[in-house]
Amino acid sequence: MTLAVDIRHRQGEFELDLRFETGGGLVALFGPSGSGKTSLVNLIAGLLRPDEGSIVVDGRVLADTATGVFVPRHRRRIGYVFQDARLFPHMTVAQNLRYGRWFAPRAERYADFDRIVELLGIDHLLERRPGRLSGGERQRVAIGRALLASPLLVLMDEPLASLDDARKAEIMPYLERMRDETKIPIVYVSHSVAEVARLATDIVVLDNGKVAASGLTSQILQRLDLLPEEERGEGGAVLEMEIAAHEAAFGMSLLKSALGELRIAGVNTPVGEHVRVRIRAKDILIATERPRGLSALNIIAGTIVGIRSGGAFADVALNCGGEEVAARITRQSCDMLGLAAGQSVFAVIKAVSLDGANTWQGFDGAGVRERIVGEG
Repeated sequence: MTLAVDIRHRQGEFELDLRFETGGGLVALFGPSGSGKTSLVNLIAGLLRPDEGSIVVDGRVLADTATGVFVPRHRRRIGYVFQDARLFPHMTVAQNLRYGRWFAPRAERYADFDRIVELLGIDHLLERRPGRLSGGERQRVAIGRALLASPLLVLMDEPLASLDDARKAEIMPYLERMRDETKIPIVYVSHSVAEVARLATDIVVLDNGKVAASGLTSQILQRLDLLPEEERGEGGAVLEMEIAAHEAAFGMSLLKSALGELRIAGVNTPVGEHVRVRIRAKDILIATERPRGLSALNIIAGTIVGIRSGGAFADVALNCGGEEVAARITRQSCDMLGLAAGQSVFAVIKAVSLDGANTWQGFDGAGVRERIVGEG
C-alpha cells in the first residue's frame, strides 16, 4: 500500500501543510496533541475536504483539487476505528459486526464473519450488548466491524487512548494479528512511542501541521530529537532478531542479528522464529573498554557515528555490526569519557530491560490476506 499526501488545509487558526509518501503494513502518524494527526485522518476518510492538494491511496485518487476529484466518504471503502468504540448500544455484538458488511458492495466483500471473529477472539461475546463489555472488548468489536466492511484501508485514531494499561496489554496482540494476518493497510494515530515501536512498519512524524520526518520505524525512532523531551529515553533501536537458542537452566533466550548476540528473559517463541526488540536509548551504558565483572549480560561492540548534545543529556548514535543503536547518557559522562565520532566503544545492555514490554513477536511474513477471505 502506498499513501501519497500533498495537501494544504486550514481549520480556524491551524493550518496543515503536508507532503509525504509511505508504503507498508501499518503507518503510524506520530506527534504531540495538536500536531494535526486527527485532522489528517479525517481528510483521508473524506470527513473533511482539503483546501488544496491531493490524497492518493494505492494509485486510487481520493481527492484532487486540481482536477475536482473528491470521492464521498461512503464510497472510499475505508474502515475507521475511533478512540471510543462507538458501537450501537441497542444491538448485540453480532449485530454490530454485521452492520459493517453493508458498507461494501456484495461483489467486493472479502471479509468472512467467522474468521474475523476468530482473529479478534470475540466469539464468546456475540450475544452480549456493548454495555456488558470491557473497554478492550468494545475496541475489538469496533475493529471487527471495520474489517467486515471489507475495507481497502483502515484508519485507527488513537484506539488505545481511553484504555488503562491492563486493557492495552489485552488488545495489543490482536492489533498485531490484524497487521500480520489480514494484510489490510492501516494508518494508526498515536503519541505513544511504545505503541508505534511495537506496531508500526513506517512512521510519519507531525509537528504543528507539518511533516517533521517520515520513514521506517527502525530509522525514525533512532532520531531522538524528533520525540517529545519526556519521551526521548523511550526511543532507540527497533530490531528484528532471530531466536537462536533457549537456555532453560536460567530461563533465558539467546537472540542473534547483525548486531550480535543478546540474552533476554525467556520467550515462548520457537528457535528460528523472529522477535521484534526495542532497545531503549536510556537502557544503554557506554564503555570505552570491554567491561569485566558486570551483571549485565549483553556487551556489544560498536562505533560512534554521531553525538547530539543538549541540556543535561547527550544522544550517542552507534553502529553495531551494521545495526543502528541510539544511547542516551548524561553530557557529563560523555565529556568524562571523551567520546567522539569514529571512536570504538561497547554498548552495555541489561537483560532485564529487554522484558515483555520491549520484546514482541516479529512480523509474520507467512501471514496472508486469505486468512480473512470467505465467500462474501
